[in-house]
Amino acid sequence: MSGRTDDPMKQIRDDPMRQTGNETAVITPTARVTAARLAIRAARPRRLTSTLLWAAQILLAALFVFVAAVPKLTGSHQSVQEFADIGAGQWLRYFVGTAELAGAIGLLTPWLAGLAAAGLAADMAGATIINATVLHHTTFGPNVWLTAVLCAVFALLAYARRQQVQGLAAAIRR
Repeated sequence: MSGRTDDPMKQIRDDPMRQTGNETAVITPTARVTAARLAIRAARPRRLTSTLLWAAQILLAALFVFVAAVPKLTGSHQSVQEFADIGAGQWLRYFVGTAELAGAIGLLTPWLAGLAAAGLAADMAGATIINATVLHHTTFGPNVWLTAVLCAVFALLAYARRQQVQGLAAAIRR
């Protein structure tokens, strides 16, 4: 016997999240959190893949904190000059620095890692477009290749963490 049952009542009794017209289920916030944790845990990749992903995420988070976000937020001369060349104002420097810092923190948070990687991929896509179009005649123009590679790396990280993102989305919908 394969363990599969065709008895619909047994299937309903075995699944506590299913609800019929005769039964009333009470779903508490604790049950939702537990269900979300179980969904995220079920979506985890294999051990070696997970170890490699975490190593990449830690390195990229450190890179983004110390090389990207902190200089923008502290007003380093190079960052101020770069955003002055863009012409959108220094508010954009603070916004991008804050987004990059949030993304770096999100990369280190297990249930946010996929969303953070997707957000940083979008950030790097924007940086690539700005470097290729606005800053192409300045000293910042050659950064287009660096930002394009980082965009691809973050897109791959987001793709690798897609099941966690789906688990998080399912937990939010419940």
